Amino acid sequence: MAATQRIQRIAAGITALVASVAVLAGCSNGDTGAKEGAHGAKKASPAPAPKSAVRMIGDGSTAFTGRQPHLPEPERLRPGQKPPQFVVFSWDGAGEDSQKLFSHFRKVAKRNNATMTYFLSGVYMLPEAKRKLYDPPQHLAGSSDIGFNDRKGIKDTVEQLRGAWLEGNEVGTHFNGHFCGVGRGVGEWSVADWKSEINQAKSFVKAWKTNTGMKKAQPLPFDYDKELIGARTPCLEGQKNFMRAARELGFRYDTSGVNNQVWPKKKEGLWDLSMQLVPVPGRKFETLTMDYNFMVNQSGTTSQGDPSKHEYWGDQMRDGLLQGFDRAYKGNRAPLIIGNHFESWNGGTYMRAIEETIESVCTKRDVRCVSFRQLADWLDAQDPQTVERLTKLPLGKAPKEGWASYLSAQPAPAPKGVPGAPAVKP
Repeated sequence: MAATQRIQRIAAGITALVASVAVLAGCSNGDTGAKEGAHGAKKASPAPAPKSAVRMIGDGSTAFTGRQPHLPEPERLRPGQKPPQFVVFSWDGAGEDSQKLFSHFRKVAKRNNATMTYFLSGVYMLPEAKRKLYDPPQHLAGSSDIGFNDRKGIKDTVEQLRGAWLEGNEVGTHFNGHFCGVGRGVGEWSVADWKSEINQAKSFVKAWKTNTGMKKAQPLPFDYDKELIGARTPCLEGQKNFMRAARELGFRYDTSGVNNQVWPKKKEGLWDLSMQLVPVPGRKFETLTMDYNFMVNQSGTTSQGDPSKHEYWGDQMRDGLLQGFDRAYKGNRAPLIIGNHFESWNGGTYMRAIEETIESVCTKRDVRCVSFRQLADWLDAQDPQTVERLTKLPLGKAPKEGWASYLSAQPAPAPKGVPGAPAVKP
């Protein structure tokens, strides 16, 4: 790219960042002048951003830019109101590589009125030459089962993370080295080990400019210490001690478990937003809502299976997810939690399956395709008695007496300070 083009691109990016900040940074929590926003939630009226809206943090790898754009205000259910159908699409180890799947699914989400959660692997922000900066628990410094990144890969990943956040998506963490298995995996880590891993994941995001030498690049437009509120552990291992560490570090949710399609509860002080079991069409069992698990039950390996079955396997995953969606949508309305990887396993058939699922469900009536942050915000905004009633609904079953009767009790006022609570007038 010529020097002039680079300068134009940087200038355009800075203009877009400042414009986004100006619109949302000064938002009020009140309802005055509010309009219907994405997913049916009300957005507060924008106010001019203060002059100090953009504040660099540390070496300028990240920056405080005000309230996140396109983040809807959660609304408390009215007495007797049927809950919306939430669907969460999330990505483990999110990063942009030559496949460009991160940028592709950002476009898919925008076309279908969806936001998502991207679980960033911290080592994807650390160049190979600086690998010794990573000191993984119970492993040698510089170790990683998923490698590290190069300068271009970090630059491309930063570009996608920046754009995703400005579009209202969430940036979580998938930690760093992705160590799995008996005798060497995260399942044997202590609470102190997890705290070290979390702090290192943050540090690589907060110092990518220093570690790559790209000191003149644009920052990520968020404070990662405040942005990071949830995670999924590698291979779904080590959840117990991770949750204890996460609670102490201010996290709000975890999605490292396995559950049926029922309404979530809190566990260890965090919302347990576990992935779920859905049907496998043509088989007599259910599997986890993740591309990897469908793949294991089909070809049994990350190597490319029988090419003649690729299309069938993708259709099978898509139809299984849609059956799970219908079971909740027509039944208990429990949020559907789906996890994926930016991978081309079995010819990319699972990426097609996810894209077709997004296109099928996210534009339906009363459906909100949201990030984990948005789901946690909504749950926190509800009357606790309402959430308790929802958790009593069994798999795939709507209330026999109807939603209006089942949730008809007058809810208690939302606690002061809870997201979605009405403003208290003096």
